[in-house]
Amino acid sequence: MKELSGRILFSIALALLITSVLVVSNLSCKQREETGDKIMVAVTILPQAEFVESVGGEKVEVIVMVPPGANIHIYEPTPSQMNSLASAKMYAKVGSDVEFERTWMDKLLAVNRDMLVVDCAERIELQEMVGGHEREESHGATDPHIWLSPRNAGIMVQNICQELVQVDPENSAYYEKNRDAYLQELDKLDRDIRDNLSAVANRTFMVYHPTFGYFARDYNLVMIPVEEEGKEPTAARLAYLIGQAREQGIKVVFAEPQFNPQSVEVIAEAIGGRVVFVDTLARDYIRNMRILRDELVQAME
Repeated sequence: MKELSGRILFSIALALLITSVLVVSNLSCKQREETGDKIMVAVTILPQAEFVESVGGEKVEVIVMVPPGANIHIYEPTPSQMNSLASAKMYAKVGSDVEFERTWMDKLLAVNRDMLVVDCAERIELQEMVGGHEREESHGATDPHIWLSPRNAGIMVQNICQELVQVDPENSAYYEKNRDAYLQELDKLDRDIRDNLSAVANRTFMVYHPTFGYFARDYNLVMIPVEEEGKEPTAARLAYLIGQAREQGIKVVFAEPQFNPQSVEVIAEAIGGRVVFVDTLARDYIRNMRILRDELVQAME
């Protein structure tokens, strides 16, 4: 009787073990179906994540190297971020000499030599920084902030699509359809910004970091940066900027949350104006650019 009971208990335990193994196996298979078939794409900044996801849709998963709130000029990737690159099939770099890439790109590529690298700046006409320099020792340095022009963003999206097709040619029609739909959104954004700014009489604006060079070029605006060659302004420059703001009728000074706002607050207080923060590295690119448009229109009325 005891022997029979033992056999029954053993059979029950074995059945439970087999069931558990099957459940775990099914879950693992499901997880592989959900994530294993996706193409891992690494990008430098958050706006690129929207570009990749808009083209790649459900077939991609994005790794962002410079996280929300981080300063692209000084950020250092974490060990976990470096490890995550091992599974990436593609890296979409900004390609316009952003400081993060200048410092870290070789190290990132050393983690995964098999990653296909996309230069998002390819076919974009680069220009010099306006009033400030990314490299203190170098004058006439390139302005890296190419994504803040919707036209440039369209070229970046096309470059991303081209390389996604190379990684996954079987789904080329899917990527190209998504690309075309997103390019239409960018075209509409460009038209909306142009239309909204066309009636603005005062076309000069002031910003702490000279981020909006390409934006100003596209929409016939004049940007006055507070920074002087990548450094905090001196007392003499602050006095000059306050005079410029008064002369130009500027009542709003723009700043990014990644930078110290102290100097712009001094200017705003002196001119009886205000500081408006705009996040040029927000993930929701189109929505963020519309916010920027609205703030500029209101500031320059």
